[in-house]
Amino acid sequence: LSLHDALPISSRPAAHAWKEIAPGMELGQFPVKAPGGIGEATITILRADPARWELQLLGAGAEGGPSGLTAHDWGVTRGLAAVINAGMFATDYRTHVGYMRSGGLVHNSRVAGSYHSVAAFGPTRPDLPEFRIFDLDVPGVTMDRILADYASAVQNLRLIKRPGENRWPEQEKRWSEAALAEDDRARVLFVHCRSPYSMHDFNEELLGLDIGIVAAQHLEGGPEAQLYVAAGETRIELVGSYETAFREDDANRAALPLPNVLGLRWRATPDPGGSGTSH
Repeated sequence: LSLHDALPISSRPAAHAWKEIAPGMELGQFPVKAPGGIGEATITILRADPARWELQLLGAGAEGGPSGLTAHDWGVTRGLAAVINAGMFATDYRTHVGYMRSGGLVHNSRVAGSYHSVAAFGPTRPDLPEFRIFDLDVPGVTMDRILADYASAVQNLRLIKRPGENRWPEQEKRWSEAALAEDDRARVLFVHCRSPYSMHDFNEELLGLDIGIVAAQHLEGGPEAQLYVAAGETRIELVGSYETAFREDDANRAALPLPNVLGLRWRATPDPGGSGTSH
């Protein structure tokens, strides 16, 4: 099924409505209100309960694993229900630009000083939430503390600071966007918008949806921004195109290789310490 099969454009849900595509997983598509967009001007959001869906961080670099995989390929080869970019990567097309650790495997040990957002999951204690996006410039929040509390962590540029503050200045540059967000019930949100917007305007759109977003980080922009979903009867594959000063058109239809991705896998046994909710 295409995205339009899953959520017809003619019947896009209101901000309060979601289509459940699997237990604890919902898909929504929301029209962008800001003018100047190219294409359909919609934001697609996959929302998942981390008590039922395990968030995974995968990379070809440190694992010596497969390379040249698109989001779709990662999903098929690893049995994932959803896949999105893990973040920007270096010119070697393998190394994540910020800190990245998946379980005991460190993909990049360098902490980027200007990257204030860290998504963490795989808690080491039962009293911690399954998933949380941290702000490194908040008193008491340190990378060492995050790494002690969580098995996996990925550092990226910040879009929205907790508890819902747009941290991107207004600018002329715009691009297709793939983002990771957290809502006020600690759920995981994979976000994709093919139509290009400045990140200030994009953040304003997300916060204006009234879906409880409290934090978000930038994953990738332009033609490399991807979202793949294969859950229940829903099958979608979204790619970006436009990026100021790089590719200023809406013509790209190719899914490009991604060295590092975030994915969601069904938990055979739901985590009793999680939120346990999907509404």
